[in-house]
Amino acid sequence: MAAEDRNLIEILEENHPIDISKYISFVHSPQCGAIATFAGTTRDNFDGKTVLELRYEAYATMAIRCIKSICSSARSKWNVHSIAAAHRLGTVPVGETSVFVAISSAHRADALDACKFLIDEIKASVPIWKKEVYTNGEVWKENSEFLQRLELGKDEKAENRVYRSGKLEVEEHEKWGCCGEKVKVNDEATDSCRNEEGYEQTEPFSSLSKVQKD
Repeated sequence: MAAEDRNLIEILEENHPIDISKYISFVHSPQCGAIATFAGTTRDNFDGKTVLELRYEAYATMAIRCIKSICSSARSKWNVHSIAAAHRLGTVPVGETSVFVAISSAHRADALDACKFLIDEIKASVPIWKKEVYTNGEVWKENSEFLQRLELGKDEKAENRVYRSGKLEVEEHEKWGCCGEKVKVNDEATDSCRNEEGYEQTEPFSSLSKVQKD
């Protein structure tokens, strides 16, 4: 395995906490003097409301493809050795980690810059959607980074596709060959579309999981 291809990308199923030490161990190398990490955790408040937990859904196969593309882009910009990225699906209670990124490099500047780029692009481009659960209700949160990107006109040449199943609509605006915004959902949403092999599949978003290791 070539160093430039050392990626570990995981979309974790419900009730599978992120093992931070696993990903740090993966990117660790005697060739590297720096490891930069980012951990996104569930905080207990938003706009004055008490948050009980977050719930994530994703089309895991597409999410893996997106993150892999972002890793390739990061490698084209910075000299990095290994990249690990993980995102949980399902319920993530307050204080627990929902997303983790680790990047190793010979020097800290490359590791830090690439780490920031990776998490920013995951937030802006990858089809993972979040519901905030409060003491007095719940709401699906818009992907603000993605919407801002559209407003700035960075996706003028986007290819738009819509997946529909029952009351679910997902509009995908292509940039990395992947990215998305959930525009309408319900708690029992399923995705009915054709996979990469051309076969139709219908699966609950929250039950999908995928691992990509290069």
